[in-house]
Amino acid sequence: MEKRRKRAAGCESYNRDEETGGNIVEAQSRQQMRQTRRRRCWLQALVVAALALAAVVAALEWAIDRQNIAALETPLPAATIIYDEHGRIASKLAAANIEEVPIDRVPNYFLEAIVATEDRRFYEHDGVDYYGLLRAMWRNIRAGAWVEGGSTITQQLAKNVFLTNEKTLTRKWKEWLIAQKIERTYSKQEILEMYINRIYFGAGAWGVASAAKTYFGKDVSELTLSESAMLAGLIKAPSALSPVRHYDKAVARRNVVLSLMKEQGYIDDQEWIAAKNEHIAIQQEPKRDPYAGKYPYYVDELIHEAIAQYGLTQSDVLSGGLRIYTELDPNMQQALEAVYANDSLFPSSPDGVPVQSGAVLLDPKTGGVKALVGGRGRHVFRGFNRATELRRQPGSTLKPLAVYTPALEQGYGPFSLLKDEPLNLGGYRPQNYDHTHRGTVTMYEAIIHSLNVPAVWLLNEIGLDKGMEALHRFGLPLEKEDRQLGIALGGMSRGVSPLEMAEAYAVFANDGVRLDGHLITKIVDAYGRKVAEWKPRRTVVTSKKVAQQMTFLLEGVIREGTGKRAAIPGRELAGKTGSTEMTIPGIDGVKDQWMVGYTPQLVGALWLGYFRPPFGLVY
Repeated sequence: MEKRRKRAAGCESYNRDEETGGNIVEAQSRQQMRQTRRRRCWLQALVVAALALAAVVAALEWAIDRQNIAALETPLPAATIIYDEHGRIASKLAAANIEEVPIDRVPNYFLEAIVATEDRRFYEHDGVDYYGLLRAMWRNIRAGAWVEGGSTITQQLAKNVFLTNEKTLTRKWKEWLIAQKIERTYSKQEILEMYINRIYFGAGAWGVASAAKTYFGKDVSELTLSESAMLAGLIKAPSALSPVRHYDKAVARRNVVLSLMKEQGYIDDQEWIAAKNEHIAIQQEPKRDPYAGKYPYYVDELIHEAIAQYGLTQSDVLSGGLRIYTELDPNMQQALEAVYANDSLFPSSPDGVPVQSGAVLLDPKTGGVKALVGGRGRHVFRGFNRATELRRQPGSTLKPLAVYTPALEQGYGPFSLLKDEPLNLGGYRPQNYDHTHRGTVTMYEAIIHSLNVPAVWLLNEIGLDKGMEALHRFGLPLEKEDRQLGIALGGMSRGVSPLEMAEAYAVFANDGVRLDGHLITKIVDAYGRKVAEWKPRRTVVTSKKVAQQMTFLLEGVIREGTGKRAAIPGRELAGKTGSTEMTIPGIDGVKDQWMVGYTPQLVGALWLGYFRPPFGLVY
């Protein structure tokens, strides 16, 4: 009996052990299956990632391969001639002051100075220096301003030859693609040779050979270390660092270049000291073509237009021997430049930061730009043009476009009564400049005194959509954020340029019809073949009646309103003033001043203000 119990207990124990062992095997099997599934999922993810990466790489390779860089093979001998509206020579680009030189004729000192200053990792990167970009970003962040760029020599070559000067991600992406294609097509020495022959050194000198003759009166092969460093230093700002006008600044910049060369091992201490102590003799009056460099801001915009609208490259324009016919009126251009050269006509600045400005004169019947100046002070070739590239809120100059034109179209008249009472439109409480209310005013009174409350009230009455649609017809750039009643007072997120405002006001001077502003009428190549021609496109913005009503209202602004100081005895002028306030907490003052005025023959738009308003500065 006892033996049977023991045998039974043994069987039970055996069965339990067997069951436990089976569970372990089953668990191990399940674990192995899970591990297999995980490995399979990871493998699938890796395959997908690899395929995606391969697709991205293939797309990049395809995009790089598609870049056309044939213009780099174009020789550089011929100047481009620019003609005014009468077909007379107005300016020359390069003015035949280009001399292409093989790199083996250029002293190593100069080549080393260029690399040390412009692109210290030139021989290591593939067209884009990512380390240099990060270094530049860090320095800019620490400085709180843009103090260093990250463009390589190859990228500069790509931009100078193929691209515009706009600061957009699209342009930067295109620059990256072209730089990659250049690096894959040419050797580093070939890239450097193209660069030193196409870069601008100021005083009408393109390329190092022309620069050596212009500033030092010698062949490029005779350049000393000190002279090489000075020329390399000019690339940053050829006009501001000109050794002819600003010798001390040019020497200081030369010393910076020499220090960079020593730091990077191109020269030793003895060479550095000797070069720093060398006095450089400068030709004080370099021989230049009298037309070279004339009307620089107009020419800058002309180059931009040729590239952006007619598909030319900078190389085409600078050295293709083109004949470019324009709308330029030399008398107007000279008069405008004379105004901008006279500092007494501009408000002074408390801490020396100059008040900046940009202005455009335009023919309303054709859209032809007759004169244009893009800034005060020393001009930088293809630098920022405040007449065309500026984006600032236009203040009350937007009222005729966003409010009063659509209101006249809806049946209001110049003497219709508008409310000038305290408003609360969903929390928006506009105020007049004098913080008072007049109860009821006519449209004429509201516009000549630039009253804000009646303008906002009227836009709300006719409907915000009417105002937005009118601005679109006038050709002004709008963002989604602009759809708010503050647009009546010029509250735009992106802003406008003087050229865009001149184009818009030209509608009133041209009986309701708008034409795009343009500088170029025709381009002919070196062989006499027409390669481009302006084709006018007329857009009916409003009726002739409304345009004439607006002109009546805007004549009142000049005759007895906020624009009285712009009146010219014996001339009927129409126009509108505008301003925007400082947005710095605790600081009162004006940031932007606008004036847009016109006659039947001419429209002028002018912006005046601080390009980068510094803290505490008002005027």
